[in-house]
Amino acid sequence: MKLKSIFAICGLAIAMLSFTSVRESSTYKCMIQMTNYTGEGAYVVISLINPDGAYEKTLYVQGDDDEWYHDISEWWNFYGKKRSNLDAITGATIAGGARSISVIEIEDTKIDAGYSIRFETAVEDQEYYTSDVEFELTSETVKAKKEGSGFIRYVRMMPN
Repeated sequence: MKLKSIFAICGLAIAMLSFTSVRESSTYKCMIQMTNYTGEGAYVVISLINPDGAYEKTLYVQGDDDEWYHDISEWWNFYGKKRSNLDAITGATIAGGARSISVIEIEDTKIDAGYSIRFETAVEDQEYYTSDVEFELTSETVKAKKEGSGFIRYVRMMPN
């Protein structure tokens, strides 16, 4: 009797797993080259933006001192409500003229589906750029160079 129960439970578990969708994702190297500004290191937030223009997910944060996150006000309105754990996707701030390379993960279903990627920047006692760099995620743009409009000179994406 116990053996039949074990087989029944295993069969049920296998059946349930066959209906679970597996989200395929790809990783991309993301190089950020900063302009030659003076002052403190820049906080840079990389976000996935849905087709309606709303934040969907935080992909990476350059700047690990959460005391300053509220200065990135548009993103903070999204993240501050959820307060999800960012430990695995944070790095140091980026100084003027420096470059940083990070690896970000994007679900494959978000490419060529109307989603965008946004790079927000803020520097203490200076400007805040909500969309320093923003572009639609397409098969072409995930391997392209995009110019910035604030503290970022350019961003280059490369499939990893």
